[in-house]
Amino acid sequence: MEHHGASRRELLKMTAAGMVAIVATPETMFAQNAKTASASPETPEEAVRLLLQGNERYMAYKPGECVVDLAELRRATKEEQRPFAAILACADSRLPVEIIFAKSIGQLFVVRVAGNIAAPDTIASLEYAAEELGIKTILVLGHSGCGAVKATKAGGAVPGQISELFQYIYPATVGTEDLQAAVEKNARLQAAILRGSSPDIVKLIESGKLSVEAAVYDLDTGKVKLLEALKL
Repeated sequence: MEHHGASRRELLKMTAAGMVAIVATPETMFAQNAKTASASPETPEEAVRLLLQGNERYMAYKPGECVVDLAELRRATKEEQRPFAAILACADSRLPVEIIFAKSIGQLFVVRVAGNIAAPDTIASLEYAAEELGIKTILVLGHSGCGAVKATKAGGAVPGQISELFQYIYPATVGTEDLQAAVEKNARLQAAILRGSSPDIVKLIESGKLSVEAAVYDLDTGKVKLLEALKL
């Protein structure tokens, strides 16, 4: 009897696995991904919601649930790009932006630099995304344990030209007792700078077509935490 019971359990497992395979084939998963890739949220709030929902899927990831046809995505986006959001992220290798938001080719316009700073070159890239590509939100994304913020806070000598970035980060380290507080303050500071340093971005924000948000990614949990705005 136990032998038959075990066989039945194995059969049920195989049947369930087969049903999952039917439901979640590469073709059906790509169809869902392509629909998301081509979707254009109508408001900044909807764009932020898509990012946070993607992060929830990333944290709950299970093997076999994120199959996409990358070749088809490349073909679908080769003529033009229509990302719905731009991310100003730190260059840290542990911060794979598309992955942590469960997004793929053509969905996010990503600008990366150590310390996720709003400097002239990064602002110029984000202006392009806002004016020409029609993104609905810019998310400044810091992360726990940021080396650029840590080095700025320490204030010691560093090799090469990395110290050129410290001038943008230093204000966030003033009055902060620990590294995490400085990381969060830096993300809010860079977002505040973006909101006021570009006439094009200001115009889009005032018309309700764009938002600039700040967030921090936790290297341990994988969670993206949205931060409140910092008023300068």
